[in-house]
Amino acid sequence: MSESRNEMRKIAKKRKRMRRLIFALVFVLFLAGGVGVYAMNLINKAEEVVKDSYEDDGREEGSELRDVEVDPQQDNISILFIGIDESEKRLESNQTNKLSDALILATLNSEDHSVKLLSIPRDTYTYVPERDRYTKINHAHSYGGPKATIETVESFLNVPVDYYVRVNFNAFMDVVDTLGGITVDVPVEIYEQDSNDVANAIHLTPGVQQLDGEEALALARTRKIDNDIERGKRQQEIIKAIMKRALSVDSVLKYDDIMEAVGDNMKTNMTFHEMQSLISYAKTGNINIETYTLDGTDTYIDNIYYYQVDETSLANVSNTLNSHLSMDTTTNVLAPNQSSSSLTAQPSID
Repeated sequence: MSESRNEMRKIAKKRKRMRRLIFALVFVLFLAGGVGVYAMNLINKAEEVVKDSYEDDGREEGSELRDVEVDPQQDNISILFIGIDESEKRLESNQTNKLSDALILATLNSEDHSVKLLSIPRDTYTYVPERDRYTKINHAHSYGGPKATIETVESFLNVPVDYYVRVNFNAFMDVVDTLGGITVDVPVEIYEQDSNDVANAIHLTPGVQQLDGEEALALARTRKIDNDIERGKRQQEIIKAIMKRALSVDSVLKYDDIMEAVGDNMKTNMTFHEMQSLISYAKTGNINIETYTLDGTDTYIDNIYYYQVDETSLANVSNTLNSHLSMDTTTNVLAPNQSSSSLTAQPSID
């Protein structure tokens, strides 16, 4: 009798283990299916966002500096990021195109999946083809939107610009907030206006800390503590902090919200298929990013402030970016004591 009971207990335990195994298997399959569905929803959402954000740059055959059209799946490409301030105060001016507040050119190398970032000071004195005149580089966007900005950057750097992404500050803040903030090193104490132009609304103390969207924007925008070169460096560090945070494991489930934040605040000439080809750069989870700035001097023409870029620095950066794109290097490096008359040929009338 006791043997029969023991046998029944063994059978019951086996059945219990089997039920647990089946439950675990069903759970794993359900989880895997859920991840698959989520991934598919993300892809569909991304395709919808990119489709709604697409805006041709007005160049029928791409960059004039390219012999053939590029394919992001196999070629090295460049992307110009244009930051625009579209706060209520700016919108009151009723301008169709605003001044660009930030210009960052990224070159991407498909072989080693590396990225080089160049911040272009907004007050850089250069030739603007759209108006056939010399003025601040950030005026190009107000003259002719992304197309005029792209042509100006190409003329200035002698580097092809294949794609552009234009975002306003709302997208920047929403992305940072959706990621739960970013960790950056604040160099000094800062009092800066917020996105609604309320003076000194943002107060940051020195040191490594986590910033929300408003605080990160204040750090990226402030011009009170140093100059445009250092401002560009801060913007590069903030971009790297955003990328690092976005590639972290706990941010994956936030991608849907990130795309929602960006969707209404972004314009680009990249198609969804072209953007998909950039996924390979993020597969390792650790993108090799190098940052660059342009040396120069402060100058005044007709009592208007400009940043005049040193031509040796300009030529060296141009060569570096072209080399990264596997382009023929045609820019000549000038000796430090040489100067080009092109940068002072015509005073700005702004």
